[in-house]
Amino acid sequence: MRVTKGAQIVAGTALLALAVAACGGGASNNGGTATGGGSAETPVRMELGEPQELLVPSNTTESEGAETLAAIFEPLVTYDENKNAVEAAAESITSDDQKVWTIKLKSNYTWHNGEPLIAQNYVDAWNYAANQENAQGAGYFFGRIDGFADLNPGEGKPVTTKTMKGLEAVDDTTLKVTLAAPFSQFKVMLGYTAFYPLPKAAFGPDGKVTQAYGEQPIGQGLFKMDKPYKKGTDQTIDMTVYDKYPGQKPKNWTKLQFKLYTDSDVAFNDLQANNLDIHDSLSPAAIATAKSTLGERYQDQPDAGVGYIGVPLKYNPELNKVEIRKAISMAIDRKTIAETVFSGTRAPADDFINPAIAGYRQGACKACTYNPAEAKKLYDEAGGPKTLELGYNADGGHKEWMEAVANNLRQNLGIEATAKPFEKFASILDELDAKTYKGLFRMGWAIDYPSAENYLSPIFSTGAIKTGSNYGGYSNEKFDELIAKGDQAATVEEGLKFYQQADDILNEELPYIPVYFYRNNSGYSTSVKNVKINLLNQIEWADVEKV
Repeated sequence: MRVTKGAQIVAGTALLALAVAACGGGASNNGGTATGGGSAETPVRMELGEPQELLVPSNTTESEGAETLAAIFEPLVTYDENKNAVEAAAESITSDDQKVWTIKLKSNYTWHNGEPLIAQNYVDAWNYAANQENAQGAGYFFGRIDGFADLNPGEGKPVTTKTMKGLEAVDDTTLKVTLAAPFSQFKVMLGYTAFYPLPKAAFGPDGKVTQAYGEQPIGQGLFKMDKPYKKGTDQTIDMTVYDKYPGQKPKNWTKLQFKLYTDSDVAFNDLQANNLDIHDSLSPAAIATAKSTLGERYQDQPDAGVGYIGVPLKYNPELNKVEIRKAISMAIDRKTIAETVFSGTRAPADDFINPAIAGYRQGACKACTYNPAEAKKLYDEAGGPKTLELGYNADGGHKEWMEAVANNLRQNLGIEATAKPFEKFASILDELDAKTYKGLFRMGWAIDYPSAENYLSPIFSTGAIKTGSNYGGYSNEKFDELIAKGDQAATVEEGLKFYQQADDILNEELPYIPVYFYRNNSGYSTSVKNVKINLLNQIEWADVEKV
């Protein structure tokens, strides 16, 4: 479940009556002097927002923490250009019945403390993640493993075991996973952050992952952390290439630094001054000049993400009527927002599934069609609230399009609608996690793995309310049943039919309101080249070269 921080690229527009001033000046969070490519010891520097939590894989469900951990850990699988799962730390992943899976590990991976990677590391990590007593944000993803229910008896009920019976380390390089029911896409899931392993050193005497580990995780991937990261204090996260990493390493550099910003425009200024090397969430002020100032160093490429207006259904009864949500949706001028506010780098959303992934159907969301007259009529008949607040994170370049939506609602519904900024993405996520924010909210989804199911169950299933990304509290028994049928289908193609039926329910009930489909827009400095961003919106660090 990877909620995403950045709008990435936006432009102001008079058509939507936005009075937006570009943030031209500003000092960097970290200062510094333009260095050029420098030596191998000069770090490659990337813009990042502050991770929401400490750096524990099973408790990392947002883009900033996921980007950091992806540099430190090697997943079991990665994804090729055709969106197929390809073995990475795994040698092979096989099943005869889609229920019992055998994962063979490659034998040449070691932890950053020198210990070998073994199957028990996955067993320990996944059991920890699934145990309700540990309250891990990505615990939901282990719900298909046999024995998950034993670790999740429910609130107020004691957990009487520490392990799922569906997990077994057969030997040091063989992991056996038995699911509660067949799931044809289990292998596809395994590239997600939550499925990273944990070393013995992660756990304290009480069996809990320690704070010290969360500040400086030991991984088995390309980069090793140089020092602990003190959340709320440090403005950089510093790493060095792990010399025993068995995969491809960067050709001519060894140091990586994530620079933490609360202002995307300041980051763009640093990028232009060569005080920053990679910026993948370009701001509203940046878009007007990014292509002309960066030239070939500006990138615009396909993306599988979706931008929504989230609805706190369970926590704000004023929004419970589906007619109100449909009216809000029909009042949003997606075409103008996509073409003018986003300068054509977005497409109007008309489904909950992105066109990049199998299962998308053009026009599936009928209420996503702009119809202000019908929206006003429907809203008034349903007794919609006279005021609406729309929360968004100010560190991700969302001000312009959220103000555009608020302007649409004011003009077309005849209500008072205001856009409320939160300084950091982590701040609004914290309020959503605590179920305390009752306004509409900006939400983006970057896929965890290439499957239509990933747009559905992690965000909208009943089980995802407590340990997933179901921030609105939406619950529909028929939706849950269709997801289960899709999970248990004999083939991916058969499963997709059920996922599309579940998608039909979302398009009818609108627990969230899809607004646009993303493209990935980024820029890099004159100090680096060959910057590639993968399907999960993460940098392929081994390909990056210094100039």
